[in-house]
Amino acid sequence: MRIVFWGTPDFAVQSLKKLINSRHQVVGVITQPDKPKGRGKKLSPPPVKVVAQEHSIPVFQPEKLKNNRQLLEELKKLEPDIFVVVAYGKIIPEEFINLPKHKTINVHASLLPEYRGAAPIHRALMEGKDKTGVCIMEITKELDAGDVYACKELPISDRDDIISLHDKLAEEGAELLLEVLDGIEKGKAVKKPQEHHKSTYAKPIKKEEGKIDWNRSAREIFNLVRALKVWPKAYTDFRGQQVKILDASVVDENSTGEAGKVVSIKKGEGFVVQTGRGKLLIKKIQFPSGKPISGDEAVRGYHIQEGEKLG
Repeated sequence: MRIVFWGTPDFAVQSLKKLINSRHQVVGVITQPDKPKGRGKKLSPPPVKVVAQEHSIPVFQPEKLKNNRQLLEELKKLEPDIFVVVAYGKIIPEEFINLPKHKTINVHASLLPEYRGAAPIHRALMEGKDKTGVCIMEITKELDAGDVYACKELPISDRDDIISLHDKLAEEGAELLLEVLDGIEKGKAVKKPQEHHKSTYAKPIKKEEGKIDWNRSAREIFNLVRALKVWPKAYTDFRGQQVKILDASVVDENSTGEAGKVVSIKKGEGFVVQTGRGKLLIKKIQFPSGKPISGDEAVRGYHIQEGEKLG
């Protein structure tokens, strides 16, 4: 089939690469405009654009989609059979959704109707889910509410964080996408309506959500740390400055005591902090203007002592 691919970040790259290497033909790629990055604010292309250009695929980067007749006409010329959307990042108007013969499908990183919206992977981790997944759905006017072609379930273990889970879901989503596309092409794909009354919403992550409340349980704080490991990172006050907690593990789930207090030093591993319920081992930390260091390096370099307080 002739496919126009809509996507922007790293999560979409795996699906694009699978399509390029399949028997299907990617005839165009739509992605968001280049954005300034780094200290020099140099314009940087989205990861999807980089891959498309490596394979000489036409790239479109519209500032807006609504009433964009020029883009609509350009896409008609490509004679697409279907549009595939993977983390594009903008609402796509109906005139685009309905343009191809087989309309528009989307790779979504949750077990729909759970976690519709912008941050399904983060929210699944933050809320302590023991499983998540990826679904291929038809895009409709309503956000992530279209009929579902297929889903693949994945377990979430304590070893998972936003990086590992993101990569697993991107890989599984790409594989499932090819299966669904083959089914659509052969006329064998079956789609089912979502159970809308069971839907939940994964709202975008805000920077202030990274602030650690040590009165919460060790398990809840652990989930926050691993969910926000890339951005905005979990943070807390310590010695009058803001530090980022980049890696941690639950030492116990039930103990109580003074929340935020350093209760022990684990030689070679880091330092243990009491929470509202249970204790948390701090394994990786970043002080202002410093690089990320292990909890053990922090204990030795900053002389962290039992009895000190975080938060």
